[in-house]
Amino acid sequence: MPDVTPTRSSGRPALALGLTLVGLAVLIAAPLFVYPVFLMKILCFALFAAAFNLLVGYVGLLSFGHAAFFGGAAYASAHALKVWGWPPEAGILFGALVGAGLGLAMGFFAIRRQGIYFSMITLALAQMVFFVCLQAPFTGGEDGIQNVPRGHLLGGFVDLSSNLNLYYVVLGITAFGLFAVWRIVRSPFGTILEAIRENEPRAVSLGYRVERYKLGAFVMSAGLAGLAGGTKALVFQLATLTDVAWQMSGEVILMTLLGGIGTFAGPVVGAALVAALEHYFATSSFPVTIITGLVFMACVLLFRRGIVGEIQHRWRR
Repeated sequence: MPDVTPTRSSGRPALALGLTLVGLAVLIAAPLFVYPVFLMKILCFALFAAAFNLLVGYVGLLSFGHAAFFGGAAYASAHALKVWGWPPEAGILFGALVGAGLGLAMGFFAIRRQGIYFSMITLALAQMVFFVCLQAPFTGGEDGIQNVPRGHLLGGFVDLSSNLNLYYVVLGITAFGLFAVWRIVRSPFGTILEAIRENEPRAVSLGYRVERYKLGAFVMSAGLAGLAGGTKALVFQLATLTDVAWQMSGEVILMTLLGGIGTFAGPVVGAALVAALEHYFATSSFPVTIITGLVFMACVLLFRRGIVGEIQHRWRR
């Protein structure tokens, strides 16, 4: 009889599925014990970090301007919900489309360069978006767009003024976004993206139009970041310059680095860690930025691959 004893590698998919189901069960029950708005903030930033990780972790493109997609979509969704009176599902979808459109416009110019030049071009273009949001009359200037109505989902079937109802909607949106990232990475398209990351000249020699693949990944990442931004505008009922400032781009980079670049769960863990630090130390006399910096230094020294990345590396050993 052949040896059918399961090995550790053969049990990894089952373990990953089990951990996913456990995590989903915890998230479903979480608002009964933790403030739902705080949990929704974590979910929005987890989706934002996952979108950023799609670009930097699987294509190797470090963007310094992802706040443009997140904040631009937040402004677009807030404007559509408050001024145009759109339903929440249409407003969030509009924000995702605006994020993807900005990604197409910015990526068309940025992907023509590599390395630090690519990063600096994304930063420069994102600053242009910031000044548009500052000066445009429909954005509210420094006050932003406030008192955004949450409305009712599915034609009045779900009242989103309830934090509990809105939490499960945000959880569904985040789950959809994370599944989209997982599906993209596991597809043949994702395999080509990883090949470009590992050896771009060889991918070119094999006949792949590298620029098209990188632009496609850039637009997908921007669209998912826009989905997170539009959802965030609905949750907090406002869109401000903080969402589109360069500090937001740095924050999502920090989240991804802390969790682990190129890992699926890393951005989620990093977003939860950074959001928790900002939440629980917001009223402390000790500056939150210093605490975050100390945590980042500790992770760099102890977890060079990020928290999840280091766990996966030791598990494979």
